[in-house]
Amino acid sequence: MNIFPSGPFRFLALDVETANYRAHSICQIGIAAVRPDNTIETWTTLIDPEDDFVANNIAIHGIRPEAVVGAPRFAQAFRQLSPVLSRHLIFQHSSFDSRCFAAAAERAYLDPPEWTWSDSVTLARRVWPELKGAGGGHGLGNLKKALGLQFRHHDAGEDARAAAEVVLRAEAHTGLDFTALIKPPRRLSAVR
Repeated sequence: MNIFPSGPFRFLALDVETANYRAHSICQIGIAAVRPDNTIETWTTLIDPEDDFVANNIAIHGIRPEAVVGAPRFAQAFRQLSPVLSRHLIFQHSSFDSRCFAAAAERAYLDPPEWTWSDSVTLARRVWPELKGAGGGHGLGNLKKALGLQFRHHDAGEDARAAAEVVLRAEAHTGLDFTALIKPPRRLSAVR
């Protein structure tokens, strides 16, 4: 497995692809590490899911069973990544990726990851509400068109980088740091 880049990082974005419909069947992990100068370094690895591949998933991401022969298993990747992931805020584009990590950890008899997750979909909904229902809403495919992002959809490294770019574009659009953007909007009580 390739070596994960060393920090410091502002935040990470993570994406996974799965071999089948079961959340634990991770066959690729991609992480985009955003440095203090907002450059993005992407890390990707194939994972042997120790499970069957189904045609629909192969059609989506193009990863075939023979591609993961000799690739690390989830437990090996988890042990390598956990020290870095536990120290950073991790963006995912929906809750799919954290659910997959939790399911794969459980299947590998590992303690579930206690990492800090945030969601670039939620952030995009706050920053660009006008995209709701507009040809794909706030999914990465529609944000690719709406924000002019350049990436190959359904490659874990590319999707992780795209999620990181959504966060960086939101910061540039609003002039706010991501930490301010991910906080839930405050409700103001009515003045009596």
